[in-house]
Amino acid sequence: MKANTKKMVLNSILLAIGLLLHQLMPALGLPIEPDMALAMLFVVMILNKGDYKTCLISGIITGVFTALTTKFPGGQLPNVLDKVVTVNLMYAFMMISYKLPFVKNLENVKKDTVVTGIMLPVGTLLSGSVFLYSASIIVGLPGSFTALFMAAVVPATALNLVAGLFLFKIINMSLKRASRI
Repeated sequence: MKANTKKMVLNSILLAIGLLLHQLMPALGLPIEPDMALAMLFVVMILNKGDYKTCLISGIITGVFTALTTKFPGGQLPNVLDKVVTVNLMYAFMMISYKLPFVKNLENVKKDTVVTGIMLPVGTLLSGSVFLYSASIIVGLPGSFTALFMAAVVPATALNLVAGLFLFKIINMSLKRASRI
């Protein structure tokens, strides 16, 4: 039970950090701000690989957090929908990625880094697409889907890849040092 409590506390802290990063991230002149909570969600998923229930709950919580802090008019429901769809599809993608031959033979830390490097851009593109599609159906878009995708989702993909890998490395180093204490 102690390890499970420790894992829940770690996940909670990481999701809260993701919320803070999401809230503090400026829109960078884009019509939609990049979703740093999504990058943290993928880090939590990697740390909890094999635990679908924890990943799903983390996705729902991230969806609620981003819905509460969104600056997109009427973007509350699309944020929750996008996180639930994304976490489910990316969980399956993550489990398949760990079985790929070029990933399977790596040591655990490198394996996690490679899978994180794959998940971040694919997941961000998926999340952005689901968000824009659901927003277009529910509340409408302030421009065309393609224009918003190119102006917001593609730059957010690059930003999430860099920031997510950076966050993953920092969290991994912190966890290693904490386990030595």
